[in-house]
Amino acid sequence: MEENKFIVRGANLDGIRNRNEPRVAALLPAVLDACPGYDPSPLEVQDIFALTLNLLPARYAQRFSFVLRESLSDADIVEQIREAVERVRTHPKSDGY
Repeated sequence: MEENKFIVRGANLDGIRNRNEPRVAALLPAVLDACPGYDPSPLEVQDIFALTLNLLPARYAQRFSFVLRESLSDADIVEQIREAVERVRTHPKSDGY
């Protein structure tokens, strides 16, 4: 079994995640469905997901953190997904995004 790489001075960091990840994953299919004629490969979908997260402000939280208010609306996230789709769609991976 692989040793946990996310332990620092006895603190397990595995439970800290970017709260935008599940929101982007949930909104991504509808945005892709709204792109007629574009059928991204699995690698392109991964690129779009990662690029969208890089375009959004990071929202890291511990596993059991309370969220009082989401600072980004779904519309804000969809806008960044569309931007990422356009970049991936118009520029081959070798060109960079």
